Amino acid sequence: MIGNFPYIAAIIFIGLGIYTLMFKKNLIKIAIGVVLIQNGVNLFLITLGYIKGAVAPIYTYAPPGQAMVLPTPQALTLTSIVIGVATTALILSVAMMIYKHYGTLDIDQVRRLKG
Repeated sequence: MIGNFPYIAAIIFIGLGIYTLMFKKNLIKIAIGVVLIQNGVNLFLITLGYIKGAVAPIYTYAPPGQAMVLPTPQALTLTSIVIGVATTALILSVAMMIYKHYGTLDIDQVRRLKG
């Protein structure tokens, strides 16, 4: 069971993020939902590349036949983190501008005030 914990945690993160996106009306909570989904995907990518007992691929003095951790998921995750930070900043800045313009963060009220 403990070997599957990262996969279960990733599913929980993604599930909570999707729940937040579907059922919450506050823009800040929606931004938190997007971050939860991003973190769940990042955890899933890192878990896919993990090999028990393997060494980091930058370790050049590994004995012959030593298994190495896959570097591709790590590189994808680093890229995803950078993109996630930019996405989160954009979402929060749009939420801030909506709050300044409409005076609320509730999606339903913004839709009513828009027309």
